[in-house]
Amino acid sequence: MQITLDIPDDIAATVQDNLPQILALGLREINANPNNGFSGLTEILHFLAKLPSPQEVLNLRLAPDAQQEIDDLLEKNRTQGFNESDRLLWQHYEFIEHLVRLAKTQAMIKLQPIQ
Repeated sequence: MQITLDIPDDIAATVQDNLPQILALGLREINANPNNGFSGLTEILHFLAKLPSPQEVLNLRLAPDAQQEIDDLLEKNRTQGFNESDRLLWQHYEFIEHLVRLAKTQAMIKLQPIQ
């Protein structure tokens, strides 16, 4: 299928080579089911926007399907290597992990007894 888009030149210059991967990742995010756990950035942001307690943040874990996708990506990297789409998805997961680590670090600080 061919789709024609009109986008500003500055955006076009930065995305034109990666547009298929950007669309694929965007569709994955749209299709992520928040009832399955925290499989994507949207779910993490919604969780953090609710201002959870420090203990709730520390209890945050990946949904089994997200963990399986990460495990599959790691195995693919070991056996075949990443293609461009895999590399972008891995970067997506690294960013999510970074956000969660920051939140958990702050939660641990808040739970430390005051001395």
